[in-house]
Amino acid sequence: MNPRKKLNIKRNRRAARTGATVFGTAERPRLSVHRTNRYFYAQLIDDEKGRTIVAATNAVKSSMKSAKVAKSASAFSMGELLAKKAMEKGITKAVFDRGAYKFHGRVKSFADGVKKAGLTI
Repeated sequence: MNPRKKLNIKRNRRAARTGATVFGTAERPRLSVHRTNRYFYAQLIDDEKGRTIVAATNAVKSSMKSAKVAKSASAFSMGELLAKKAMEKGITKAVFDRGAYKFHGRVKSFADGVKKAGLTI
């Protein structure tokens, strides 16, 4: 089998496995992450209403673009920023949805930043 096809099959299985068990409510929204080679996006979603409560990305931060910061360090600081925004909205707990991504690297660094800022996942 083509190696790329194998990787896509594994990624689809991971996504189905994590997506089947994760559901966000108003009290405990879903913390969804999406990463590309260049940027990292995260949002808190209330699945009952289908609305995004809080969102953060490092794609629009000009300070991150000007300074040469490692991707994982950028994800960590973005996690802290998202957690602070959530605390302002009165959210203290969330369900972490890593999607099809493995829990290491930028995804893990982001989760550590969220935890450090006080949001329980």
